[in-house]
Parts: sequence; structure tokens; C-alpha cells
Amino acid sequence: MEISTETAQGRVPVAILVLVGELDASNFETVIAEAQSCYASGSRAFLMDMSGLTFMSSSGIVALHSIALLARGEKPHNLESGWSVFHSIDQDIASGFQRHIKLLNPQPRIIQTLKKTGMDRFFEVFTDRQAAIDSF
Repeated sequence: MEISTETAQGRVPVAILVLVGELDASNFETVIAEAQSCYASGSRAFLMDMSGLTFMSSSGIVALHSIALLARGEKPHNLESGWSVFHSIDQDIASGFQRHIKLLNPQPRIIQTLKKTGMDRFFEVFTDRQAAIDSF
């Protein structure tokens, strides 16, 4: 998987993480680390451009949720916690759409994964980049 980062200016600066390829157990920690780097540089709004993402496993769900926690000023998941991470995610879905992380152009296969896991109620999805940037 390839990850690149851009910054766009809306009402607030937005870090855009562009993901290309497959997001799975082999690389999800890299995605979290990239978001942590953006956060350390001052980013508080994250747009995940998933236009080029062809597959996302449950590890990808953990990565997205970890970035949501980070954007809220909380510690990302302890990745050694195993299944308790998924219980935490399940409980957090009830909090509704996240204000500081949004998704752009996930492919149908990715949308299906979001729906199966309930994360479609947690992440706002946009098909228009500028509308997504302006939504922060």
C-alpha cells in the first residue's frame, strides 16, 4: 500500500491521507503512524482519501478508529490488546459521526466493509473532495 499526505485549507487546515492499494494487517500500523505524525505537526482534522483503496481488512477498521481517537485527543489503541480493541470500537460506534475524521470516495467493497462493521454510522462519507474539506 502507498500512503501520501497533503494539506488543504478549509475553515480549518485538513490533513488528507491518500491511501492506495490494500489496507490490512501488513500495513495498518503505518497508516496510524502517519496520522500520528500529522497530529504531532498540529493537524486535528483528517480526511482519509480512499479512492485508490481496493481492500480493507479488520485491521483497517482498527487503523481508522485509532485515527478517530487520536483526532479527539485520545490515545490510539494498544495494538497488543487483541479482541478488546474490537469491543472498544463496537461501544464507540454509538457516539455517531466523528467531527475530526471523514472518508472520501471509498470504493463499493470498502463501503460494504464499513456497513458490515457498523462503521458507516461512525464515519461520514463524501464523494466530493471540496465538500469534505468544507465540512470540517
